[in-house]
Amino acid sequence: MCLNKVLMLDLKKNKSAEVWPRGRVRLVNSCLGYLVAYPKMSHTDTGPTRSLTTPPPPIHRHALGSAKFIIFLCFGLFCPLRGTISQRTGGARALPHALRAPITPSPPPPAAPLAPLPLLRFSPPPRSGRRRRRRPAGCPRRWAAPALYSGRARRRPAGAHKMAAASTQGPRAPKLAQLLERDPYLAPFEQDFQRRYALFYNRLKSIEENEGGLDKFSKSYKTFGVNQFVDGGVYCKEWAPGAEAVFLTGDFNGWNPFSHPYKKIEYGKWELFIPPGQDGYSPVPHGSKLKVVIRAQNGELLYRISPWARYVVRDQDKVNYDWVHWNPPQSYIRKHRSPERLKSLRIYESHVGIASPEGKIASYKNFTYNVLPRIKDLGYNCVQLMAIMEHAYYASFGYQVTSFFAASSRYGTPDDLKEMIDVAHSMGITVLLDVVHSHASKNSEDGLNKFDGTDSCFFHSGPKGTHQLWDSRLFDYSNWEVLRFLLSNLRMWIEDYGFDGFRFDGVTSMLYHHHGIGTGFSGDYNEYFGLHVDEDALCYLMLANHMVNFLHPECITIAEDVSGMPALCRPVAEGGGGFDYRLAMAIPDKWIQIIKELKDEDWNMGNIVYTLTNRRYEEKCIAYAESHDQALVGDKTLAFRLMDAEMYTNMSVLSPLTPVIDRGIQLHKMIRLITHALGGDSYLNFMGNEFGHPEWLDFPRKGNNESYHYARRQFNLTDDHLLRYRFLNAFDRDMNKSEERFGWLASPPAFVSEKHESNKVIAFERAGLVFIFNFHPYQSYTDYRVGVEIPGKYKILLDSDASEYGGHQRLDHNTEYFSEEYPHNYRHNSLMQYNSQTSFSQQPRRCHKHHIKVYIPSRVAIVLQNMDNAK
Repeated sequence: MCLNKVLMLDLKKNKSAEVWPRGRVRLVNSCLGYLVAYPKMSHTDTGPTRSLTTPPPPIHRHALGSAKFIIFLCFGLFCPLRGTISQRTGGARALPHALRAPITPSPPPPAAPLAPLPLLRFSPPPRSGRRRRRRPAGCPRRWAAPALYSGRARRRPAGAHKMAAASTQGPRAPKLAQLLERDPYLAPFEQDFQRRYALFYNRLKSIEENEGGLDKFSKSYKTFGVNQFVDGGVYCKEWAPGAEAVFLTGDFNGWNPFSHPYKKIEYGKWELFIPPGQDGYSPVPHGSKLKVVIRAQNGELLYRISPWARYVVRDQDKVNYDWVHWNPPQSYIRKHRSPERLKSLRIYESHVGIASPEGKIASYKNFTYNVLPRIKDLGYNCVQLMAIMEHAYYASFGYQVTSFFAASSRYGTPDDLKEMIDVAHSMGITVLLDVVHSHASKNSEDGLNKFDGTDSCFFHSGPKGTHQLWDSRLFDYSNWEVLRFLLSNLRMWIEDYGFDGFRFDGVTSMLYHHHGIGTGFSGDYNEYFGLHVDEDALCYLMLANHMVNFLHPECITIAEDVSGMPALCRPVAEGGGGFDYRLAMAIPDKWIQIIKELKDEDWNMGNIVYTLTNRRYEEKCIAYAESHDQALVGDKTLAFRLMDAEMYTNMSVLSPLTPVIDRGIQLHKMIRLITHALGGDSYLNFMGNEFGHPEWLDFPRKGNNESYHYARRQFNLTDDHLLRYRFLNAFDRDMNKSEERFGWLASPPAFVSEKHESNKVIAFERAGLVFIFNFHPYQSYTDYRVGVEIPGKYKILLDSDASEYGGHQRLDHNTEYFSEEYPHNYRHNSLMQYNSQTSFSQQPRRCHKHHIKVYIPSRVAIVLQNMDNAK
């Protein structure tokens, strides 16, 4: 057919095409579109080859029946033109759709072909009825990332077929097609994914070529800093590109600042070897204090702590920390292996220093012998430790790190921490570290800032290197030695201490040049791609996750990202960030907004379900009703918002149960259960919140006269049987034990069969269990029909109204619920009630239609188990 030839002519000698009127081009386009759309109209035995009912593309009003059209078309076919019609009219978008298919970009080089995208459809969804596509009223803008849960196959986005065939320079993500098939709306950003992957691949390749591999590169903590050889000699190495000279001083040389100079080697590095003593002992004894002396470019002498220091302490009468050489004759030897990688996490977010009812800084030993057994009893299988990396300012909650390789000495020695992790492993508890690689403290005397006398070194120089809100320094993730420092830091925490993974703090600040400051994320995909994305930081995260997954596949990584960046929790091979989980940070904000702004009668069931289920398909989320953020001074925990001042006077069982306390206890249990069961693929709780810890969390500081009164967790409240805190504690324990038994967190997303606004009822199924919530403040329901998928006999597994949980005991746990073949809420069966007083002859037969008699009291959540498939 000559039509393609018309469009692809490259007859360069004739310049008449440069002066073609746009009207004539539109005329040719319209006519060609008509001919392409109807290439054959002759009838065959089976009828016309194209349906005559299909409307033709729009035709220019002078096209048909005009001799000028034929002459003009012949002119276009046979006259030599310069360029193509698409070039003259601004690209393929100016052509009718029928003409776009032949105009494809040049194919990629044969060495790295990109297969064209197949017809795209979404993966199997959680079937929760009609999905809203826009942000509901009242939902924070930053959380309204689009949920990929609709079950309907969708048309590919405009231009997706072009993006599939577009060539991209450099290495290509080998499994990107799987990501684009899962979410076709990412197809226009294929080149962004390819560019990010190419950056990751090239840096990884450079590490392999120049450093002997990622394994050796990430073990640099064994050569940098101060390390002792087997023969007793000491090898010292630092990176100080802005220094004029570097020396080591300390107790070992009487604090002589110049007796032990470093030798300058390539790329701003300095090294020093101190031979062993005559007796073979180390010239730098264990426990001796050290300093690195930097002669700056202006001649000033700077006394610094090595960025690779393993142990730093602060004397009571001093402000700054001192570097102590840690090399004990016999380090702690681990006795237990790490637990196997968990399918789902029940995380107990913890801070060692506040893990005691006493008004003091608690220790690693206290956590080992007093808190870990409590965590195990509560049914949590993972503990996330905050504020472990050394931080000079205690009230920073550990987020102003000064020494990245040092375990905080406030709580004890490095060996105490190793023992604590080992004991946790013996209990089958996975241990995660809250790692802060998004920024660093501005301290220079005992931190990384101005280590070599310049304002750069590990950080960006100038305003780019300072976080406006946090008043901290920002790493330069494009710097080779910064990558060495951070990757080695992760490796050290895993291999020296036995951590099983990381929760990366402040990932949003890393991902964007604006650091999320003053930015609301609406879910528009354009917000996640472009020049405002810090691809150097994203590349570091990809390298970090690749390293952890490659060297220690049993380890877990979690991203604290508020933006909802797509593919952040997909494998690096797909062009993703490589994280295993992300925190579902919309959920606690939603609960705070509901409790703070709405009356109980105005709670929106659909909005609650939407927030709990609004997450990207096959990108795992960790749900939580509240974390340490809500416990800090200036905010309130859920229990304190619900019960407030009455927690001081009416939490005793000897005092009357007031409406405020009753409401608070019942809603506290319901909120945590629905978040646990519906909100994600894992669950998190901050220590003490499981039993409604009163008041807030405030570290000692000048503003509170250095008081420790609020910097503690009063676990003793749950041990007092005269206080109602034990009810909430017992419910949290049994909720976790039920999940451990049935595994709903590791099951496919729930099917929400009901979210009734006037009745305030939510019902859904997950892991073969039926969850029913009645949030109505005063209306109880008898004869309430609930749809189920799996037929059989059901009994109560968990009842928030039980007396041991501080409930009113309105449900008979001997009641049996039988499914009936009565379609309800898109389910084939529904439930009816049978209690122990009903005679056998009165029991209904299955598969018959009967009225439902399920009793759902007000402010009650029940979980029903299918007894025919009992575990």
